[in-house]
Amino acid sequence: MSSCWPENVGILAMELIFPAQYVDQTELETFDGVAPGKYTMGLGQQKMGFCNDREDVHSLCLTVVQKLLEKNNIRHEEIGRLEVGTETILDKSKSVKSVLMQLFEPHGVTDLEGVDSTNACYGGTAALFNSIAWVESSNWNGRYALAVAADIAVYAKGPARPTGGAGAVAMLIGPNAPLVFDRGIRSTYVKHAYDFYKPDLSSEFPAFDGKLSVQCYLSAVDNCYQSYRKNVAKRLGKNVDLNDFHAVIFHSPYGKLVQKSLARLDLNDYLLTPKELRSQKFPGLEQFTNVKLEDSYFDRDVEKAFLTHSQETFVAKTKPSLFMSSQIGNMYTPSVYGCLASLLISKNISELAGHKILAFSYGSGFVSSMFSITVGKDTESLQKIAANLSQIKCLLNSRQKVQPHKFEAALELKQEIAHKAPYTPVGCIEHFFPGTYYLTKIDEKRRRFYERVPDTTNGHI
Repeated sequence: MSSCWPENVGILAMELIFPAQYVDQTELETFDGVAPGKYTMGLGQQKMGFCNDREDVHSLCLTVVQKLLEKNNIRHEEIGRLEVGTETILDKSKSVKSVLMQLFEPHGVTDLEGVDSTNACYGGTAALFNSIAWVESSNWNGRYALAVAADIAVYAKGPARPTGGAGAVAMLIGPNAPLVFDRGIRSTYVKHAYDFYKPDLSSEFPAFDGKLSVQCYLSAVDNCYQSYRKNVAKRLGKNVDLNDFHAVIFHSPYGKLVQKSLARLDLNDYLLTPKELRSQKFPGLEQFTNVKLEDSYFDRDVEKAFLTHSQETFVAKTKPSLFMSSQIGNMYTPSVYGCLASLLISKNISELAGHKILAFSYGSGFVSSMFSITVGKDTESLQKIAANLSQIKCLLNSRQKVQPHKFEAALELKQEIAHKAPYTPVGCIEHFFPGTYYLTKIDEKRRRFYERVPDTTNGHI
């Protein structure tokens, strides 16, 4: 192994999975008795994936890791680090990563660094950053790292329920990658807040303050972006704004918040532009010269003006990344990486090559980071990632639509059996995608056991 610092460390391959059943948000609006368009237009959501009692965070992770290895012809012994980011906690001691060792032990692989990272929706980013740092460090042994993000997002009946979802992402990390994480310029913003949290370990549902959550999220967007711009100026000696990025992706609790967040970046660009140049770069927005960011989170006039001004930028640079979010919902830790996957299958690869992607990750409580990805010019490597993700649209179209009353019953059952033991799941597996792992039983000692739906495609769907 060379003693040189590994170059161009980033994502070499990705795999994304989601439940095989969903509820239609339009039908859910009718079932919940809310105004038409409240979930679809108001939140920007179309469909929401959900799990039955055969699926948990372990089964999601088992499925996504095994599929990534199979579809990319990666041998188990080629992985040297495996870390999981999740907030869907099944055990207060035993990590999800340790459960995944069931995939590696039969191949004689037990020397895998890493455990789990937890902080709401940020855990996947922590696992990813740790994986990148390992490859770039003196501890790297020449093997790949694998960062996994997985969650099941469910809410009690009420206005937050349509912002649920579920899914998992696995990312293969190594040098000479087609998606390179820029060094030394990412920013982080961390504060203590009770915007969303899960203090009741017996419940599937979180406690949250919706208005505070939006304020925390938007304040994190502001602070991370301003710090990111300062870091770039300091390290690279240049000023950047939204024009420097081909795409901008966000953690996506729901589509409308992402659109507002892109508008916040536009507002930041406006306020960071010298006053004498604002009228030229931002015509018609002169009345907002003295706006203070901290006072504008719920200012309708500011929001409307910058949503309008940034509309074309949103359509070109961010909307393509929201495809998965609109079809599955909020996956929590995998969310921003689901947006990255959406971008890769929605854009022409030749358009992305050689450009930069700006990304924002947020986890309530709260922790946030902003970072950038340089897309390599090797379109063949990029095309391979996109090709392996291309089955997403086919799988989305093959899902089973479930009526809202059955969706509600499934969530009630999950809440009722939370931490119950012994327990034998009753959910149907007939609609599961090939290669899906599922829970077969929880014994009297609360140990969980899994089997896999046969995959006659050998990992290629």
